[in-house]
Amino acid sequence: MDTPPTPAVVPAPTLFSDLDLSPITLKALERAGFEHSTPIQAGLIPLALEGYDVIGQARTGTGKTAAFSIPILEQLDSLEDTRDPQALIIVPTRELADQVGREAERLAWGVRTEIAVLAGGKNMTGQLRQLENGVQMVVGTPGRVHDHLQRGSLRTGSVWCVVLDEADRMLDIGFRPQIERILRKCPKDRQTLLLSATLPPTVRRLAESYMYKPVVVDCSTTAMAVDTIEQRYFTVDVDKKVGLLTRLLKREQPEQAIVFCRTRRGTDKLQRKLSEDFPETGCMHGDMAQRDRDRVLQKLRDRKLKILVATDVVGRGIDISTISHIINYDVPQDCDDYVHRVGRTGRMGRDGIAFTFVVPGEGGILTAIEQRINRELIRDSIEGFEPTSSAPSRAVVEAAEVVAAAEATPVDVPRRLNPMNRRVTRRRR
Repeated sequence: MDTPPTPAVVPAPTLFSDLDLSPITLKALERAGFEHSTPIQAGLIPLALEGYDVIGQARTGTGKTAAFSIPILEQLDSLEDTRDPQALIIVPTRELADQVGREAERLAWGVRTEIAVLAGGKNMTGQLRQLENGVQMVVGTPGRVHDHLQRGSLRTGSVWCVVLDEADRMLDIGFRPQIERILRKCPKDRQTLLLSATLPPTVRRLAESYMYKPVVVDCSTTAMAVDTIEQRYFTVDVDKKVGLLTRLLKREQPEQAIVFCRTRRGTDKLQRKLSEDFPETGCMHGDMAQRDRDRVLQKLRDRKLKILVATDVVGRGIDISTISHIINYDVPQDCDDYVHRVGRTGRMGRDGIAFTFVVPGEGGILTAIEQRINRELIRDSIEGFEPTSSAPSRAVVEAAEVVAAAEATPVDVPRRLNPMNRRVTRRRR
């Protein structure tokens, strides 16, 4: 990307029938209950159909999966034309891979489409058999996709579109080496779509190296300031956090809630304590076996769980519209993690509320979060849980702005790939 990315005007939500989609895709969307597109869908779909590389910046829960799946499904060749994957979608977690795979299958209604989900914790033999039989679209996590590339079971010679979904999170948790190896294995004349809630320098450098003159569809400003999510905070002493959480849950009576913790050990410990008052409480973290994580997630979808205690890594892959409350039991150390956590509620325009517990000494983090989302959190309180030590400060705003500006400054990296020769636009018949 030798020249700066081309900005795009994001259109307002519109009818899918106005987006020049094939009749069978429109029928699939109608069957799925989709009528109006979200801003990221209205902005990204036409550009992707025209073959542009696109950077889509939008909060989770705004319809990003459909935004990149629809143009891919519109342009897939049949298995009779090629039995090797034509589209490769990379996501950070196993849960998100399953979610994207299910959504793509739903949107592919009406035309036979083979979609493989390649994620760790799943049966490798079944994945190998599916790839050998032929697939058109692959959804996978970086580690498992890289494993298949090394085995030679995943052939990328026919890949014409690569999607990096939740790119900021993948880089946060250390997947950059695998992602770069995967991109280098794909044809240079491919189309690349990058979806991310934030665009930190690490994501910008990845785009500069592996995308060709991408058009930016920026829905982040409206997405992070959605009016449907009320955001509050409590100041509380460390030893009173569990008691405050219990009282808050009894006060709020959430339809379903996710409680975010910083560590896996802390997640287990808090889940055990909450279960004493709330039997319908489960937990998810990276140390759990995949079958156990799948079981917990299914219970959450079936509404057999009311409260889920989770870490950030697995929390990113949860897309359930009935999540009414988010509680940051441990304040996130990174402002972008706050954005992603809060994005678990208020899905697709529904109402939601988020609470953050701030202990004395974490005032600087609270200020940085407010700078990031460009709004102040509302202070809340419950009698008996006011902090005995000094409350967190909102001072040093200027310093936080300087730090934020420094972090947002892109680093110039020369483009390593040759300009792409675009293929003829495909359409579903």
